[in-house]
Amino acid sequence: MVKKILIVDDDKDLTDTLEMAFQSSGYNTCAAYSANEGLQVLKKEKPDLIILDVMMETDTAGFEFAYQVRNKRETSKYREFIDTPIIILTAINQSTNSRFSLDEEESFLPKIEKFLTKPIKIDELISYVKEHIT
Repeated sequence: MVKKILIVDDDKDLTDTLEMAFQSSGYNTCAAYSANEGLQVLKKEKPDLIILDVMMETDTAGFEFAYQVRNKRETSKYREFIDTPIIILTAINQSTNSRFSLDEEESFLPKIEKFLTKPIKIDELISYVKEHIT
């Protein structure tokens, strides 16, 4: 079965590039250009893995998306996706004075499989995806 990757990033050029790279590596893809749109696409497309930017409609939109997806309440609209792997791919460390990493911010961030900084080599990203997609 072909695995599906949801790419949530407001940079359309990057999203298009990632979609082409993943499709040529044998994955199906879907895209959203904001966290709000990403939540809608998530429910509709039911991806196997999410690649998520942080700074979109707000500086923390990606974190808010991740918190909603990882919400453990029985009433969560996204409960079925609680274990869907999330890879954050962001330039937040270069664009702000904030510094985030999974090692340092584990208590602040919801469960995230990988925290990667833009720019990244496509083959590295594909390798990380292969590690986390089953």
